[in-house]
Amino acid sequence: MSVHARARLRAEPDGRGGTALPVLESAGPLALRRTRSPHPPYARVTVVGAMSAPLNGDRLAIEAEAADGARLTVDAAAATVVLPGPRPDADPSTYEVDLTVGEGAALHWLPEQLVSAHGSRLHQTTRVQLAATSRLLLREEQILGRHGEATGALTTRLTVHRAGRPLLYQQLAYGPDAPDGWDGPAVLAGHRAVGQLLLADPSFEDAPLPARLLGPTAALTPLAGPAVLVTAVAADARLLRGILDAAMRELLDGLKESFED
Repeated sequence: MSVHARARLRAEPDGRGGTALPVLESAGPLALRRTRSPHPPYARVTVVGAMSAPLNGDRLAIEAEAADGARLTVDAAAATVVLPGPRPDADPSTYEVDLTVGEGAALHWLPEQLVSAHGSRLHQTTRVQLAATSRLLLREEQILGRHGEATGALTTRLTVHRAGRPLLYQQLAYGPDAPDGWDGPAVLAGHRAVGQLLLADPSFEDAPLPARLLGPTAALTPLAGPAVLVTAVAADARLLRGILDAAMRELLDGLKESFED
């Protein structure tokens, strides 16, 4: 039997310079836990996998809102491994993420890697709504197959709107259901780890960054709005995380107002 589950969390200022979590609702395999934050103005929530999921046919979703003026970090305790499950004829699993960031609020969305195991099929959708003065740091990483195995079928879609206007629309597809050429020299060139790092901050309106390469397998691209997108490929998860972490440090250090202020 497939699992249908939707988890929810909401952060808002607590009136004492911190952030409260009036809504923290776990569901199915998505267990939400408040954990200690290294940056006290921020509330921190860690997603803990309570069971093996998603399997083919599962329907999982998570909603996170940082209300006006709130500071929120969401991370995960471990990687999400997408598995085929006991029914090879089952429909693809789905994983929907809906993020809302209010005026003057900041959200760090930093899950661990998504691993597409051989035989699995997943459609992942991440939708983000930003206010004009909100800030967002979002990381997504896809690992195509466990060690020594082929990838499953994976489609990911990321859409971001700021103040009601489109900021980013990106769709990626890998594995047996993807168009021909997805693993060719013009796309992955043999790499099996893919990642994106999105940083949206009003500071970029006054000081936009130029497009440039970040080493041989990563690039920084300014968006048509106060945001930049880093895309990278690597041979494995460890190398990919190193590339994205280095880019994150450089970008945050360069901001006029850091996320930790």
